[in-house]
Amino acid sequence: MASALGKMKKPLNRKGPLLTVVMDGVGCGPHNEGNAVYTAYTPFLDKLKKEFPYRKIFAHGPYVGLPTMGDMGNSEVGHNAIGAGKVYAQGAKLVNKSLDSGRMFQGEVWQKIITNCKKNDSPLHFIGLLSDGNVHSHIDQLKKMITRAGEENIKKLYVHAVLDGRDVEETSAPVYIKDLEAFFKPFNQAGKDYRIATVGGRMVVTMDRYEADWEMVEKGWQLMVEGKGRQFNSALKGYKTMQEESGQNDQFLPPFIVKPDDKDIAAIDDGASVIFFNFRGDRALEISRAFDDKNLNTIKRQKYPDVFYAGMMEYDGDLHIPAHYLVTPPAIENALGAYMTATGIRQFAISETQKYGHVTYFWNGNRSNKFSEELEDYLEIPSDRVPFEQRPWMKCAEITDKVMAYLQSGKYAYGRINYPNGDMVGHTGILQAARIAMEALDLQLRRLLKVVKDTGGIALLTADHGNADEMYMLDKQGGIKRNKDTGLPLPKTSHTLNQVPVIIYDPAYQGEYEFITDREAGLSNLGATMLNLMGYEAPADYDKSLLQFK
Repeated sequence: MASALGKMKKPLNRKGPLLTVVMDGVGCGPHNEGNAVYTAYTPFLDKLKKEFPYRKIFAHGPYVGLPTMGDMGNSEVGHNAIGAGKVYAQGAKLVNKSLDSGRMFQGEVWQKIITNCKKNDSPLHFIGLLSDGNVHSHIDQLKKMITRAGEENIKKLYVHAVLDGRDVEETSAPVYIKDLEAFFKPFNQAGKDYRIATVGGRMVVTMDRYEADWEMVEKGWQLMVEGKGRQFNSALKGYKTMQEESGQNDQFLPPFIVKPDDKDIAAIDDGASVIFFNFRGDRALEISRAFDDKNLNTIKRQKYPDVFYAGMMEYDGDLHIPAHYLVTPPAIENALGAYMTATGIRQFAISETQKYGHVTYFWNGNRSNKFSEELEDYLEIPSDRVPFEQRPWMKCAEITDKVMAYLQSGKYAYGRINYPNGDMVGHTGILQAARIAMEALDLQLRRLLKVVKDTGGIALLTADHGNADEMYMLDKQGGIKRNKDTGLPLPKTSHTLNQVPVIIYDPAYQGEYEFITDREAGLSNLGATMLNLMGYEAPADYDKSLLQFK
């Protein structure tokens, strides 16, 4: 249990609160035409970087608990790292360890999955993002589980493929479909029935988050469980047809059923085992609730099969969703919020729906509940249910309105907010929209920081990962990739591997501290940094502060 924080010998003693501003998806990318952060008209943000302490830090790979520097960061692990004050092994890394050591297959849940299939002579169904983006899932992890199922003589195995096009190239699905179908061949040659059963884009079926659009989950349920949808005799034929007819990229591809001419529809039915193989939690919670809760009324279900359902991980440790899972998530103890409430620091957290869970659940170390009802206030501003490129300013003005009121109330010593624009609009791959998102953010920062100054506070501005800083695909030399036929740049919809900014807006700054620049740092170093700015010593096990005081 976290204890009260100790005061620094020479604290700054600013009269106002500290505000942490997460500019989601606003990385420090190469200065080229595809960088919406760079090309947007953002005079206020540019001024901040010149006039106040500024440096860059890492927000991907081992700096946020992921395996390698080739693994892009994401909002979940990013907020975990900031809020935890140190690095924990995360999603992909945890799952890889469990698979490579064999612990997953020795575990009780895997054994129940296999036993259930054999007892009922039933299929094993896999649902998840068919990708190697390593943000929500990885196809290699799926293959290892399929291999083990084959070794344990599971005769029928079906994959319900959710297409990515966001953490990987936007029309790369055929690569993964062909890869998986080639992987199935030896099993089918041995007399088994292993195949892709359904296909649909991630922003159309199954992978909603924060209850923003339950219709996505309902469409997934109708497709995978009720067997409703257009049918094709091959996944590639269905993909090509749906893409040509809809004009959509992978993440928005309309769903369809794969029914080979000599096979039945592979719908999820009574007695089956089902694994949701995504390791990231935000877009796994709702489909898990649909399988776990017979009384769920947020979607219409004409069929509710009696299955053994398991997630790759426990996606919510407080609500215990799902009931069964294959890999235990990291136990994040003594998060920043725990220390603050133990010290009696009154605080708030605000964002709109798309990132509300990030400044609460993920920031608090995968904890749904507050550390203190008395000392913490959380506010969710409902997101608009429209495509982000159509309203790229999102709710940044409304977030600013609320934060300004909180600051002016004088009740709080600390606050944290998330502006989702750079990330959510960045994922659309539309450069113009991302520029507008950045310009809207710049306008709101100007409003917000005036109140920070008026209340005698400090604002620490940063990002959880990059996105809007690379709206075009880059080649290995850093040049922009272009369509061979049109010459137009190829859009990029995924996060980046670029560093992110840290700006300390401190109007009363008199040179009392400066950034330590002789060592690399990451998001986890922000916990100690924020505590120092508030006048507190950081816990001994926190990663080092970015600041040295004079």
